[in-house]
Amino acid sequence: MTPGRRKPGTALPQTRLGRLFSLGVAAGELAVGGAVEGLRRLASAAPAGASSVFLTAASAERLAARLARLRGAAMKLGQLLSLEGEDLLPPEFARALATLRSGARPMPTAQLARVLGRELGTGWRKRFARFDEEPIAAASIGQVHRAVAADGRDLALKVQYPGVARSVDSDVDNVAVLLRLLNLLPLEIEIAGIVAEAKRQLHEEADYLAEARHLARFRRLVAGEPRLAVPRVHADLTTERVLAMDYVHGEPLEALAAVPQGLRDEIGAALERLVFRELFEFRAMQTDPHFGNYLWDPAAGRVALLDFGATCEFPRALVERYREITRAVIAGHRARVQRYATEIGYLAPEDSRERVRAVVDLILLVCEPLRHRGPYDFAASTLPSRVRNVGFDLAFRQGLLRAPPPATLFLHRKLVGSFLLLARIGARVNAQALVLPLVRAD
Repeated sequence: MTPGRRKPGTALPQTRLGRLFSLGVAAGELAVGGAVEGLRRLASAAPAGASSVFLTAASAERLAARLARLRGAAMKLGQLLSLEGEDLLPPEFARALATLRSGARPMPTAQLARVLGRELGTGWRKRFARFDEEPIAAASIGQVHRAVAADGRDLALKVQYPGVARSVDSDVDNVAVLLRLLNLLPLEIEIAGIVAEAKRQLHEEADYLAEARHLARFRRLVAGEPRLAVPRVHADLTTERVLAMDYVHGEPLEALAAVPQGLRDEIGAALERLVFRELFEFRAMQTDPHFGNYLWDPAAGRVALLDFGATCEFPRALVERYREITRAVIAGHRARVQRYATEIGYLAPEDSRERVRAVVDLILLVCEPLRHRGPYDFAASTLPSRVRNVGFDLAFRQGLLRAPPPATLFLHRKLVGSFLLLARIGARVNAQALVLPLVRAD
């Protein structure tokens, strides 16, 4: 891991009142910005049908900045909404919230020391021969430090921001209310289910003992994959809010863009096969495919998978429906796609023929790599922009697209992120050949 230039540390608001106050300030800033924009439009005689005065790039940037300062579930929910993209949010807000995926400001050193003292004991420094106070990474839930244990083990120590775990419910509720009050979500979006699913997953993500179990499980599951590796957990230095694992030497995943095409394709195939195995074989998926959660180790010729906080378990019934809809998509069988899309919840039995046709068309479009025979060139594909344009038209202009079922929220994040990951490394992968053995009927 290569540390970047450190962002200045900012203290994290820990109390519910303090975090609510910060979101209240965000609402006030947006209200003032909306008033100014309204006056500007009045002066310029903007048409009555113009978009909301809150839907400006400046307002979006103000909201993103506030969520970044809060970190925790507030920032994470912003990240999740940004991945749903312009199908769910106005373009200005989708673009601004996307900046939340690039990292967070770390804790000040004094706040970090208090967290470690509480979790590892007052003499925590004696447990390390070396502890680097400057983090090598900082994200929405916690930050990562390089350390060497007293017995010489080379470690990466993930330290959770204080107050994150107990603020999940209030953060998610407050952000959802803010989005609704400012009319930043389409009225037909059923936010309650999304909120409940976000809370469930974020509580899990804030439990580092649970993440340690996921790390150990996936280390066993991918042991037979020569191009993939998962670091080992060190239980003696792991608590509910601190996670100790092997330090992994490597380079950012983007470094793969410089290796020969054949190796890129092989790595891409390994990552794509893992996605399919997670869904159809393990029924457990690491659902945060942020580029920073992967490291390329050129010496070993493999990719290290670093973060398993956002691991999601899928019910067998849901997995079987995805198995069936995948087979129907590959076969181009529209009636079966409609049937399983309804069972999953993308469609309702009473939907009009127009909506059914639009949703089935969109599913077939999104699944283009699975329908493609032979290697699919992810880097050359225009699929993300085509899906975005079609989705925006269906959702906002025609009113034919509703929000996806809450149970699919984190699965969608993984699928979208995995496509972008393969595009970033320039991989050409035969996705259909990889998935067929996992979805064929017994």
